[in-house]
Amino acid sequence: MNQFDIAIIGAGMAGASLAAECAGFARVLLVEAESVPGYHTTGRSAAFWDEVYGGPAVVPLTLASGGYLEEHGFLGRRGSLVIGREADEATLAKFTRDYAGLGARVELVGRSAMAQRVPGLRPDWTVGVWQPGCADIDVAALHQHYLARARRSETVLRVRAKVTTLEREAGDTWHIAWEGGAARAAIVVNAGGAWADTVAQMAGATPLGITPLRRTIVQVRVDPPVPADLPLTFGVAGDFYFKPSGDRLWLSPHDETPDLPHDVAPEEIDVALALDRLENVVDWHIAGVERRWAGLRNFAPDRAPVYGYDPGVPAFFWFAGQGGFGIQTAPAAARLAAQLALGLPRDAMTEALDAARYAPARLAG
Repeated sequence: MNQFDIAIIGAGMAGASLAAECAGFARVLLVEAESVPGYHTTGRSAAFWDEVYGGPAVVPLTLASGGYLEEHGFLGRRGSLVIGREADEATLAKFTRDYAGLGARVELVGRSAMAQRVPGLRPDWTVGVWQPGCADIDVAALHQHYLARARRSETVLRVRAKVTTLEREAGDTWHIAWEGGAARAAIVVNAGGAWADTVAQMAGATPLGITPLRRTIVQVRVDPPVPADLPLTFGVAGDFYFKPSGDRLWLSPHDETPDLPHDVAPEEIDVALALDRLENVVDWHIAGVERRWAGLRNFAPDRAPVYGYDPGVPAFFWFAGQGGFGIQTAPAAARLAAQLALGLPRDAMTEALDAARYAPARLAG
């Protein structure tokens, strides 16, 4: 049976990035239930880096990750716009003050600046917040980058390896088994995404309430065609967003429907909501609905991510609850988690991050 320092369950963006960060310091096993890494949430991301997305607890991770993503060529500048009506002006002014105080680049703008950036914007949308730093992320390239980094440091990847046994043995070693294979490791990392609480239960840990929430995305063809420089556009009420993908438009009703961990599919009502909400924002004609898909965003009860050792089960490390922001925070999150898991010193990327803010102990009953 193979012996490892650390076994990471889940090879989506979370598991792959953490494997890459740990691989230079430990012998790493990466275990993936599907036939390819990144099949679920990682492969269905809307693919953007937005400084304020995810809320105040996430902003430090996003800002700390931006330099790495830019340096390695994974970002393409786009800008984002949060839009509201006249009644939303006070809300958006506070939004601007609050996030500027956290270091985000945000600017309150009026109708004229919004209409220049979103042609066909309906006249009742009169106030917004412009974020020039928002960028598209090449998610597939970032995921492959981390998998390649892990491989170069001799990480072992096992696919089609749904864990069936996860138990602590005498001698402080974990026994991990799947159909056709098994291994032992000193540390187990729970990077199971929507399955994080299930993995925890297998290990004898108390679930933390990591809840999968379904998010729907629809790809449409519009007339006139999507401007190439159209910003990522959100509603201040959190009820829609849209962004270009080539000459097509991706839009979402910003749904968060509790669901079970599985290979999730979109519901027709959510597709219809997305289309209806777009028509209330712009006067574009929807010429065709071409694709629709859904993914599971996984949140802890307080909506902050969970990084750290379980307070009740030795050598069981949580790397979960990363909502819809796990891609844009991957560099800093994985670096911080590797440092916490392996007892490594902080560096320039993570020195300003408050690890206690993300510790699983905060959620323990």
